[in-house]
Amino acid sequence: MKHIQVHALERILADRIAIIDGAMGTTIRTYGMTEADMRGERFRGNDKDLLNNGDLFSLTQPAMICDIHRRFLEAGADIIETNTFSATGIAQSEFFVEDPRETGGRKDPAFYQGVMENSFLNDLAWEINLVSAQQCREWADRVGSDTGRQRFVAGAIGPLTVSLSNSPDADDPGFRVVTFDQVREAYVHQVKALIAGGSDLLLVETIFDSLNAKAALVAIREVFDETGKELPVMISAAVGRGGETMISAQTIEAFWNAMKHVQPLSIGLNCSLGPDLMYPFLSELSQKADVAISCYPNAGLPNPLSPTGFDLEPADMARYLGGFGKDGLINIAGGCCGNTPDHIAAIAEALEHQAPRPLVRVPELGTA
Repeated sequence: MKHIQVHALERILADRIAIIDGAMGTTIRTYGMTEADMRGERFRGNDKDLLNNGDLFSLTQPAMICDIHRRFLEAGADIIETNTFSATGIAQSEFFVEDPRETGGRKDPAFYQGVMENSFLNDLAWEINLVSAQQCREWADRVGSDTGRQRFVAGAIGPLTVSLSNSPDADDPGFRVVTFDQVREAYVHQVKALIAGGSDLLLVETIFDSLNAKAALVAIREVFDETGKELPVMISAAVGRGGETMISAQTIEAFWNAMKHVQPLSIGLNCSLGPDLMYPFLSELSQKADVAISCYPNAGLPNPLSPTGFDLEPADMARYLGGFGKDGLINIAGGCCGNTPDHIAAIAEALEHQAPRPLVRVPELGTA
């Protein structure tokens, strides 16, 4: 994948630590939305519950989603993510298609081929991605103009709810519920809509299966080749206690080796078990990779007694991410699950005067 050498964000990363936003889902919960709020009139008659389908709020509650983007930007975010973590036909099928397992069947490639050919799901996925990117674009430009500091829109591409590397059936280890080409096709559709909506970057994030990520990256390359337009690509994985990228069980070094041919703008870690447990894996990645390093961890472990559902308060996240900055590990920092605009404001303040991790190459300034 050809590296973008003149993008404005890359110049910023050589000069200071950029801030990415926090958790859309966590922040949505603070608005007290109900199932009826999610459905609106448009989806009032849907058979399945939709409240956990956070991406759909971009269509049914756009004022709330735009308010969240505004708050993250005003908290200091340089990069805001589109509300599209599950905005593929494959992921949306969980909320709109009858699950064959409920009647004794199973999800398999034939089932997902029907999903791929479902015009309702395809149209819905396109609309969510397009509208979400447009919402981000409007507010990034508005706040950027008001503050005199350019802000960037990252088209968020999530990992899906299916795995290409592993079988869900312990008695049939060779079985896969979906094919590589089906996943690639779903991602092609998403990427086209994110670009059409005005994204500056594409962010393949929360990777738990590197083969799923490969399908996303192949899709991105395919769209770039088809359209002749390239955007910088950011890549971010989730890690477990042993340093493996969850289900696909790659080490940090193996993950970088599998991804470096893409020549991403950045590679990093997000989600996972909290900043304290992420530190050694981030340190290793910082040593191995020759591109910018991103880090946006969960606010600790889930805690139902906490107001945000996670352990760490804004001051805690600021202390941890500030330490990462002092140790020269990062170029991009923010928060994943449990991180509200207050968390991002604290992180931005802690890193305001921290030097970024040195980049191997500083590009010539050009036109984004």
